[in-house]
Amino acid sequence: MSRGVFISFEGGEGAGKSTQLRRLADRLKRDGREVVATREPGGSPGAEAIRDLLVTGEADRWSPVTETLLMYASRRDHIERVIAPALARGAVVLCDRFADSTRAYQGAGGGAAAGLIAALEVYVLEHLRPDLTLILDLPVADGLGRADGRGGAEARFESKGEAFHQRLRAGFLAIAAAEPDRCRVLDASGDEDSVAAAVWTTAGPILAARP
Repeated sequence: MSRGVFISFEGGEGAGKSTQLRRLADRLKRDGREVVATREPGGSPGAEAIRDLLVTGEADRWSPVTETLLMYASRRDHIERVIAPALARGAVVLCDRFADSTRAYQGAGGGAAAGLIAALEVYVLEHLRPDLTLILDLPVADGLGRADGRGGAEARFESKGEAFHQRLRAGFLAIAAAEPDRCRVLDASGDEDSVAAAVWTTAGPILAARP
């Protein structure tokens, strides 16, 4: 059996990643594909326990280096227990955030050293990379306005301030520019249906190539 397809959804707060991931998952399931829809931080029981540490509490609860280490501990468990087994059996894995979020949030946004993040990628990810990364992009003020309406306890990153989120957006765009073969930037400022159409136009050919 051939390896499955791994697609990650990235972007700042309020970009609509979760909604678009769910819509793509539903479409693929209707077509008879096995789909594993998952998220980071989290996605496995151990990783979800670490998620609780990362997304709650005060904005300065953890330093960027500590955040990076926690993210990669969570990611390794997620890979071992969910992502790698699903890909091995030929499933489509759709992940709401993956390693690019650490580069953007803890790196570009928080100032964690790029060398630290790169080293962790080598040892934790090994050879695993998404086949396609969709970066949903929109102005910071618009994204934070959307995110503010969600409420709830998991608002630690939203509370880090506009300057942080401007660096975060720039970080995602820099990743896309550096890896154009893997990354596609999609305008997330439109309505849900138009963004979903752009997601399908971008992801469809890769999915069709691995039925």
